[in-house]
Amino acid sequence: MWNHAFRVTYRLILREKELHCHVQVVNPSRDRELCFQLLLHTYLKVPDVTRCQVTGLRGCTFTDTTREHAVYQEASEGVQVTEWTDRVYRNTPPEHIVTNVVSGRKMRVLKYNLADTVLWNPWSQDVQRLADLGAEEYRSMLCVEPGQVSAPVMLLPGTAYEGSMMLQVM
Repeated sequence: MWNHAFRVTYRLILREKELHCHVQVVNPSRDRELCFQLLLHTYLKVPDVTRCQVTGLRGCTFTDTTREHAVYQEASEGVQVTEWTDRVYRNTPPEHIVTNVVSGRKMRVLKYNLADTVLWNPWSQDVQRLADLGAEEYRSMLCVEPGQVSAPVMLLPGTAYEGSMMLQVM
């Protein structure tokens, strides 16, 4: 499956109200470039996905894979998920806030050297494909995933890439 030598280090640091995730990819080759994509999957448990908002996406261009990869520009300040959602937002800012509008609880998503953010929920259309989610559990989960998706990382021989995110309860 992987026709290129590489090394990945994934480091997690857990603090009282924070989770730090740091990934490093090394290309040990002396003569071949390494091309890859990276996505840090965050399955956030929420009381009701339709009552959450995600900020930090307004004005960003996104590809909607649920609509034949159509490209749009986000107009909302607080994006809400009310249907099957699989969007790749390009060149997003380093911070997003996920707010539960019922309780007012918030989570900060901070990212470093990860250009994109994926907003995902399988909804009832896609949840049956996922062995780790029950039939109705899509209602209580939201993925706000930092990554390098729209433009793959190209690592020259002998170089390394690093990216990270922090999830912080506010």
